[in-house]
Amino acid sequence: MGKRKSGPFSGQLIASNSKRNNFPTYFVIQRISNSNETFHNVSPFLVEKGITSSVGEVKSTKKLRSGDLLVEVESPKQAKQIVKLNSLSSIPVTVKPHATLNSSKGVISCGELLNESVEKITEELNSQGVTHVRRITIRRDGEILNTKHPILTFDSSKLPEHIKAGYMRLSVRTYIPNPLRCFKCQRFGHSKTSCRGTLTCARCAEVGHENTDCTRTEKCANCKGEHTSLSRNCFAWKQEKEIISTKIKKQISYQEARKLIKSQTPTPGNSYVSVFKKSTAPSFQTKPDIAADSSSKQSASTPSAPPAMTNQTSFPSVAPLCEKVSALPDLTDFKLVTSKKS
Repeated sequence: MGKRKSGPFSGQLIASNSKRNNFPTYFVIQRISNSNETFHNVSPFLVEKGITSSVGEVKSTKKLRSGDLLVEVESPKQAKQIVKLNSLSSIPVTVKPHATLNSSKGVISCGELLNESVEKITEELNSQGVTHVRRITIRRDGEILNTKHPILTFDSSKLPEHIKAGYMRLSVRTYIPNPLRCFKCQRFGHSKTSCRGTLTCARCAEVGHENTDCTRTEKCANCKGEHTSLSRNCFAWKQEKEIISTKIKKQISYQEARKLIKSQTPTPGNSYVSVFKKSTAPSFQTKPDIAADSSSKQSASTPSAPPAMTNQTSFPSVAPLCEKVSALPDLTDFKLVTSKKS
């Protein structure tokens, strides 16, 4: 039996169509308390014993920032058992499937589906785990146009490698959404309707006005670069995109993905560009002209040695070639002597 093909992206979980993981695998356990108590102060040994005695050994258990527990089960049997859980040892709890981790989104490309409605595509692909279809659109000349790229939502946390649309076999690619930018404060991660920030111009990054009639110099509100906050060439936008990509591919929380990407990003003042500039900064120390000491011994017909170069760019642990040449001894007055046979 041949080796199974790898997914379209490194780190993306793939499920074959014949063995779809069509049961919820991620569950949130929340503590019931009149005083808003969480699992922050509960013994991890007590939690582990409570879960194991109720549903058996699970795949993983993590504590969320909210103090709730995120549990990943391994089988449909455990999924059915954990939703019936109403207490963990002596602690009353409620259990529900995680809102987003039990589904996945992928993109397909098919021109033949361009004239099909999203309702029809959902109906036809429902047997393959598709629960929702949304088409990617583009704006051209003020008009919104449909594309041949539908976004499919699957009922499993593992993305299938392909689907069948009638007689056509279509590859499924991971869907990575663009960063959500607020149209009010220009920051990432929330929309204008839920913004608590200050109105900021998307063109000049100044507060108090919109970018509609602004003619000031372009400045980004996120990275302070010389471009508008709408630019996709912005370092902050690209970093936010990478955080979202890491979150989806590694199936971790946004905070975990952000921490991971930040740790891989050079800190301000120590970027790759600044380090390179420092290593290639010109040196203004004048090298002594060694050839000048021996110039008085040279005859008029003998060409003088080239002067030593000054202001030479210095590289770490590498001496300039011209410096080595100028440091050689002057051999212009030496003559070759051959021994004569007596």
